[in-house]
Amino acid sequence: MAARKNIRDRIVDTALKIADEKGWGRVRLHDIADRLDIGLEDIHKQFGELDEIGDAWFARADTAMLKIGGKAGKLPAAERLHRAIVCWLDVLAPHRRVARDILTYKLRWPHVHLTAALVVRLSQTVQWLREAAALDATGRQKQIEETGLSMLFASTVAYWLYDGSADQRRTREFLRRGLARSDRLMARLWRKSAA
Repeated sequence: MAARKNIRDRIVDTALKIADEKGWGRVRLHDIADRLDIGLEDIHKQFGELDEIGDAWFARADTAMLKIGGKAGKLPAAERLHRAIVCWLDVLAPHRRVARDILTYKLRWPHVHLTAALVVRLSQTVQWLREAAALDATGRQKQIEETGLSMLFASTVAYWLYDGSADQRRTREFLRRGLARSDRLMARLWRKSAA
């Protein structure tokens, strides 16, 4: 018999189901409580607001990415990164429209606090992505790597949000090209530094 999902997971899953039906902007905490036959206070114990439920969903993608991190072994760094980012996207793929709704909502001009939180979340995900891909750079190289990886990750997610290809094929190719360009750039940068 499968273990029963904890209340946090059930809340997130129910929010996603409602968002699939009506859009993220129409998800209401009282609707989640009604569907789960729990009180609003039960949701409040787990999440301070709807936005935190969305963040918990994105955290699932982080966790899945970290689980595959150690399995990449001795592959080149670009391939380790590709696998980790694709894994992250695959977790969210069944609800891509919801991801687009959430990110669009966070980036609207009156939501400065949500936009700032999104930037922090991006930074955290990129730090975990570096760990999952076993990137070991330090100092100036690490700073440049983090900046480039943040831009590549954000642009890949933006591309993926509107990718209707089977198995996210176009996004995978977009990411592979971006990683190849990044590899070439980093090689040139550090060759010049060593000279």
